[in-house]
Amino acid sequence: MGPEGNGGAPARPGYWRWVGSRFASIQRGLRHRGNPPPPTEGRPPSPVAGVTFVSSDVPTQPLTLRPNDRGRLRAPPGLGCHLRKMGSLPPRCAAPRSRGDGGRGGGGAEGVNVPGPPPTLRAPPPAAGKRRASAGARLDLRPCPPPPAPVRPRPPLSAPVPVPFLVPARPPAVPEPAAPRAAIRAPRSAAAVARAAMSLWKRTVYKSVCLSLALLVAITVFQRSLTPSQFLQEPPPASLRQQKAQKPSGLLVNPDSFWKSAKEVVTPTPVVSRRPQAWDVNTTNCSANVNLTHQPWFQGLEPHFQQFLLYRHCRYFPMLLNHPEKCSGDVYLLVVVKSIIVQHDRREAIRQTWGREQESAGRGRGAVRTLFLLGKASKPEEQSHYQQLLAYEDRIYGDILQWDFLDSFFNLTLKEIHFLKWLDIYCPDVRFVFKGDDDVFVNPTNLLEFLADRQPQEDLFVGDVLHHARPIRRKDSKYYIPGILYNQNSYPPYAGGGGFLMAGGLAQRLHHSCDTLELYPIDDVFLGMCLEVLGVRPMAHEGFKTFGISRNRNSRMNKEPCFFRSMLVVHKLLPTELLAMWELVHGNLTCSRKLQVL
Repeated sequence: MGPEGNGGAPARPGYWRWVGSRFASIQRGLRHRGNPPPPTEGRPPSPVAGVTFVSSDVPTQPLTLRPNDRGRLRAPPGLGCHLRKMGSLPPRCAAPRSRGDGGRGGGGAEGVNVPGPPPTLRAPPPAAGKRRASAGARLDLRPCPPPPAPVRPRPPLSAPVPVPFLVPARPPAVPEPAAPRAAIRAPRSAAAVARAAMSLWKRTVYKSVCLSLALLVAITVFQRSLTPSQFLQEPPPASLRQQKAQKPSGLLVNPDSFWKSAKEVVTPTPVVSRRPQAWDVNTTNCSANVNLTHQPWFQGLEPHFQQFLLYRHCRYFPMLLNHPEKCSGDVYLLVVVKSIIVQHDRREAIRQTWGREQESAGRGRGAVRTLFLLGKASKPEEQSHYQQLLAYEDRIYGDILQWDFLDSFFNLTLKEIHFLKWLDIYCPDVRFVFKGDDDVFVNPTNLLEFLADRQPQEDLFVGDVLHHARPIRRKDSKYYIPGILYNQNSYPPYAGGGGFLMAGGLAQRLHHSCDTLELYPIDDVFLGMCLEVLGVRPMAHEGFKTFGISRNRNSRMNKEPCFFRSMLVVHKLLPTELLAMWELVHGNLTCSRKLQVL
């Protein structure tokens, strides 16, 4: 067959052979599943027959080019553009021509544009035994549909986007909305995933460490003004807070306002006291510390020192007689007297003289109350009889506090700490406390006059103060102390025996400071050690005479009532001497000169 192309140009069979081979190579390279369809039955395959387009822009049905009535092959509309997009033709597609455009592109919707004149499409020779297509037969070739707009589903942010099957065809540039970076991120390798997990773990550990440090700083700031023993018990005393807030420059800074600005005014929250509501020691559970008996230095001590050290760790004992009602109401001055069970005559003399209670101290002040501190009789034969007499005495007067420990010289320290604990439990609001022995003379009028301009919040501890007193190392002395008990050269300042006057607030703090020290045989020195822990120095006063008005016992001054009338405390007098001196001082006494000791 020798049909001519458009415009009478001769057909070029080599061109279609090249096109067929090109389509076959594209089909082999792009098909990802299945096999190409078999050639048309009974007809030799044409160079371009059976080509399947797998691109999204080309129909996937096999395309067979057959001759028309003139023996020419016409390309379907859009085939040139398909070939151009697949890289088989030059980048230009001729516009479709009608039959009346000069005869070059008639009869087709679109011609195949190649360099040079448009080729003439010739049909392949018919197979043997087959008749030629009739002149009027025309094959209805369906044109390629326009390529649909690609619709790509937007993947979720957390799921990776699968990579599409890549084909050589370049789809038309269609503007798409920008996807998030997490949606278009390519799958990462195992090493990258491990690095990301390690980075996330480091950030978590860093945050945890920062939160722990912040919590530690907050707790430290909250605790910075409290000692470990006071953190869960009660707030620190006012003087301790002032000492902790003292700067080297001498300025006081309120630690509670550390995180507050100068303009903020916050009402302090009242702190509930954690003191017990009653005496909490009900049984005696005290055994000797036998570990000391194996020490070489313990064998060389005197028996009373050995007994003191064996039971030194026993600090508190049950109460036998108690009168908490003594602190009911407004108590201005509480008079406390140390006594023993057999000296009932001294207690009776004190009740008739300076220990007499008053409902009002004058000038709108509270009451004056009196208490006696006792232990049990030290001798076994005295315990049963004298205990019954003491119980009868207490029923009459109701002013005795007794604990279940032996009354001895070394146990005077036990009386001190037992009374301080009792005061902290039952008398927390008392203004002032006077504590003395049962063989002293006290002028209550002078005591109240001295306290007239004092405040209960002061660090007031007044008495006959001894400075730089040395421990006595002579064994024949009542105040002998071996070096194993106290190895210092001097005692801290302390108020001598006889009596002293202190503020009620200081007495409560003194109870907590004494609990931090081991017991000492001499009670006056032990209180001086407790004051040293608080940083309070006792104040000396000329009105307190520990060794009498004159140290010479035979001096007439020790029996002169005019001197007693000007004193606060004078030590020491027997019960008969006390009653006589009281009558002289408060009788029609005329003195030539009045001493100014207040």
